[in-house]
Amino acid sequence: MMEWLPLAMVMVSLIAGVAIFLLGEQRQLARTLLNLGAALVKLALVAFISMLVIVDQAPEFRLALLPGLDLVLRADALSLLFTTLSAVLWLITTVYAIAYLERSENRARFFGFFSICVASTMGIAMAGNLFTFFIFYELLTLATWPLVAHSGTRAAILGARSYLRYTLTGSAVFLVGLIWLYGLAGSRDFIVGGGLDEIGIDEHVELRIIFVFLVIGMGVKAALVPMHSWLPKAMVAPAPVSALLHAVAVVKAGAFGLVRLVEDVYGPELVAELGMGHLLAVAAAFTIIYGSVMALRQTDIKRRLAFSTVSQVSYITLGIAVGGVMATTGGMVHLVHQGLMKITLFFCAGIFAAVLGVKHIDQLEGLGRRMPWTALSFTVAGLGMIGLPPMAGFVSKYHLGAGAVAVGAWWVIPVLIASTLLNAAYFLPLIKRMWMDPEPDQWPHPVTLSRLETGGLVVPTVLTAAISVLVGLFAAHPLSPLSWVLGIVTEYFP
Repeated sequence: MMEWLPLAMVMVSLIAGVAIFLLGEQRQLARTLLNLGAALVKLALVAFISMLVIVDQAPEFRLALLPGLDLVLRADALSLLFTTLSAVLWLITTVYAIAYLERSENRARFFGFFSICVASTMGIAMAGNLFTFFIFYELLTLATWPLVAHSGTRAAILGARSYLRYTLTGSAVFLVGLIWLYGLAGSRDFIVGGGLDEIGIDEHVELRIIFVFLVIGMGVKAALVPMHSWLPKAMVAPAPVSALLHAVAVVKAGAFGLVRLVEDVYGPELVAELGMGHLLAVAAAFTIIYGSVMALRQTDIKRRLAFSTVSQVSYITLGIAVGGVMATTGGMVHLVHQGLMKITLFFCAGIFAAVLGVKHIDQLEGLGRRMPWTALSFTVAGLGMIGLPPMAGFVSKYHLGAGAVAVGAWWVIPVLIASTLLNAAYFLPLIKRMWMDPEPDQWPHPVTLSRLETGGLVVPTVLTAAISVLVGLFAAHPLSPLSWVLGIVTEYFP
């Protein structure tokens, strides 16, 4: 019975998505109950599987597709970190999306692909080898494309096409690296510390090239420069999609793939021996600074947040590339911290646009007095992104900096300082406008929402903002994301 649990994690969302398509557009109540019910079932599955993993009974589903090529879904501490984040934020985002799309068309299509997107993310999280990861990685691309193009406008179609061009090109490069690696070393499951150490030194050149291919394939979704351009263009999507792209699904899938590649395919020691860790760290550091500089130049709120994501997600890559317990911990825990803060920011941006028609930075004046709870949530998440203690962002940056010093990578400190100053430069003016500038005589396009719609938008936003504060305040608690990640990382660096 236990071996079917990882498959059930994927199938809950997949079945919900298919059922939503079959229900059609008119069955709104049934669709809402199905959305929320599936999300709650997934949370219960995550809790149950977590208890099994704690007592060393990690369930695994394995299906032989070809000789020596298995589809493997496995629960371990690292996969559960990502599935827990995804399951919690899926439920919260579903509540938000139901309210946000209350007056929109094609809701059945949206929620159907939304559920399939989450199923793909769960498959990526639970993948037990690189082949399984690739299958769900591609399914995620196909499921997310209709969400980006959902509104059907010319800008949405162009943004979706750009997304598809980048991700499919990256997938082709990924596939070449995957086939080459399997031809060189055979099909291998993810294992702590990697499993390529026994390959002879004569193959090290090939391993370096394969590593670059796989980094490119995953780096497209992780928005590493210069493979990032699709992300700002995809901001034409509805706010729930933007939140999903940045906090849970696509961008995080790429970052999570890089974690698996470094920690469970090659292993930290081999990555360092091949000299690829330093190369990856430099690429991440450049992306961090570039994304922050580009964010400063944006006047559209969602585009500024998009370039912020380009920068912030690369903290994850920087941490695993630098290596060592502290830096790797800082990178991995940012997978959770950034997700909580960024989903809050996009929820806020969606409320600004849906309620008042505010989409640009110069329209934020006095907004704090008009919608204080939403503005407060934006402020909290923005300060967290800057890294103000004791916010979640500070916890990540502290561990990254201390970890870099511990392994002698002093050059990371100026990168973190510059990034923090740039974060402040593109978030503080927005916060100042909301709270200190006078309210305008007329908002761009004010809309009157029902109390239920307002609650469906504001409550999820305040909740994610509050959680992002709590994980920083109680970072030392045994049940915090930081403690969870420390337990994982110590397995890689005994």
